[in-house]
Amino acid sequence: MLINFNKLNINNLEFETDFEKKIKTFLEEWFSDSGSVKVQTSGSTGAPKILDIEKKRMINSAIMTCDFLGLKEGDTALLCLPVEYISGKMMIVRSIERKLRLMIAQPSLKPLENLDEEIDFCAMTPLQVENSLDKIHLVRNLIIGGAAVSENLKKRISGQTTCIYETYGMSETLSHIALKQLAPRQEDDFTAFKNVSLSEDERGCLRIFFPDVNADVLQTNDLVDLKNDNRFRFLGRIDNIINSGGVKIFPEMLEASIKKEIPNEAVFLGVKDEILGQKLILVIEGERSEEIIEKISGISFEKKIYKPKEILFIERIPRTPNGKVSRRELLGLIDTEF
Repeated sequence: MLINFNKLNINNLEFETDFEKKIKTFLEEWFSDSGSVKVQTSGSTGAPKILDIEKKRMINSAIMTCDFLGLKEGDTALLCLPVEYISGKMMIVRSIERKLRLMIAQPSLKPLENLDEEIDFCAMTPLQVENSLDKIHLVRNLIIGGAAVSENLKKRISGQTTCIYETYGMSETLSHIALKQLAPRQEDDFTAFKNVSLSEDERGCLRIFFPDVNADVLQTNDLVDLKNDNRFRFLGRIDNIINSGGVKIFPEMLEASIKKEIPNEAVFLGVKDEILGQKLILVIEGERSEEIIEKISGISFEKKIYKPKEILFIERIPRTPNGKVSRRELLGLIDTEF
């Protein structure tokens, strides 16, 4: 299905699949007299909730992304993300605002499987990108969100001619407020859009003020290395910190090191321990592999305590509907199965 927002007439479109009908519902809501739409949060950092978002703020966010990527009227975009969440909704809003031609693909792990022509813009999760590397060259601009991009995936997309960016944002910021280029050039830091002001609280967690999309200062639980008021490096979530023997461990940083050596999804967790308080363990997705264990054993960690006390293998690491690892659910599985 293709929706041309330069010549949109909803009544002339045939919405056949369940996914297409959800798009129709959103379009009807968007073009209604109401000044806001409802958006569901992913639940990856807390209980899922429904937000009432002003349309004008979503338009402001859409303009920022379209301007940054140089999207113009008549360009082609691909929607392959669920429209229940802000990521999918914003793809539609960007297409409306910039009058794009929007191709519709049922959300799946291989969204580019049937793509046989070049397109100008697409947003995907890391898992979708992993399964689409053979066709990434057909996308002129690609943004990756919903979860952190692994070091292994960064290696695999390096050298691509496609302009690829990792995003930083959340439902409350109406998709992303900062981008980090991964290809053709690879950056270490996120750079925020203009009109976004960044600061840190006393814990070292990021504060965001972006009046174009949210009138309030947004307090995150994301620990960052703030370079200046619009550039930062993400260190990890403060609620994911593991305290082992009095040493604070950032699991996301250790995971980045591990994923340079192995292709599997890998998650560091802290489990209760009478002596250490929390014992550091590493959970790897896939069948048990002595080769992987040997590679991890050969890694020179900065501190001895960063070396996992146990390495566990699990068939499938649980994820939220938008592809993020659910550490809470994974910890529950570890407690019951191991």
